[in-house]
Amino acid sequence: MIIRSTSYPRAGLVGNPSDGYYGKTISFIVKNFAAEVVLYETPSLEILPAKRDHSIFGGIADLAQDVRQFGYYGGLRLLKASIKRFYDYCRENDIDLHERNFTIKYSSNIPSQVGMAGSSAIITACFNALMSFYGVTIPKPILPSLILSVENEELKIPAGLQDRVIQTYEGLVYMDFDRDHLETQGHGRYEEIDPKLLPPLYIAYTTRLSEGTEIFHNDIRSRFNRGEALVVDAMQFWADLTTRVRDHLLAGRPEKVGPLLDANFDKRCEIYEMGRGNLNMVNTARRLGATAKFTGSGGAIVGTYDGEEMFQKLVEGLEPLGMSVFKPQIL
Repeated sequence: MIIRSTSYPRAGLVGNPSDGYYGKTISFIVKNFAAEVVLYETPSLEILPAKRDHSIFGGIADLAQDVRQFGYYGGLRLLKASIKRFYDYCRENDIDLHERNFTIKYSSNIPSQVGMAGSSAIITACFNALMSFYGVTIPKPILPSLILSVENEELKIPAGLQDRVIQTYEGLVYMDFDRDHLETQGHGRYEEIDPKLLPPLYIAYTTRLSEGTEIFHNDIRSRFNRGEALVVDAMQFWADLTTRVRDHLLAGRPEKVGPLLDANFDKRCEIYEMGRGNLNMVNTARRLGATAKFTGSGGAIVGTYDGEEMFQKLVEGLEPLGMSVFKPQIL
């Protein structure tokens, strides 16, 4: 039996980056791209490398380009850490696993290093494949925290819950990461919203920015932990924006959403240092009449637009910047 598990990138619609600071956020899945994990029974347990894991290059320029695109680490460590964490979870919860082995491999066409959660998509797909192979069910609210622990605890990669929640639930999800609820329940409050309530959305991304993603030289975590008013107030501002967007969607007022996305980004500029390329993306989209903010940490933007004529203007205005513009597939 061959098990195929697919997971998708995501776009943070509003609230990010407050999701890592006990705030609120709304995200949606982007099915235009995908990470797939294939698992099948074999005599030994084997993890097969993908394109981004190769170590043979045509020359030094090819090696440099590979590092710029994929970083210094490929996806094998994501699978290895996921399998180990899945095994630990089952042991901790007295879940017996059969002794059959498997071979596992992954592939992904999710744009890398543009803030669309490509790494967590691979981990999510891996967990889904392992659950299917072993016949294990992990409660849906718990699964995102378990997936997050792969990066936080196993690989020591800083990350938040938002990506793993939307990749587990898919669709469109409102998330409340209230601190007391997180610490007592081990997960946030997650509410699924009908994606049909959204206004027209576009996403634009690039892999040509010299800085890759937003420049994080501001030590936001330490500033938040010290109680710096500017940072603490910004997190509350984003949480309040998220509630307002949720209320507008549920009340059938999608036209009210766009300006709040702009406000989300403008507040971000007050506490983060922004790379010139990322700022140019947002400012260009706004000059063309659309709203714009980051989908994540930079390298991709999401926003609202009014009609096909404006969407075509976005394509014509952003493509010369080395960007790809598309309408996200959510359902």
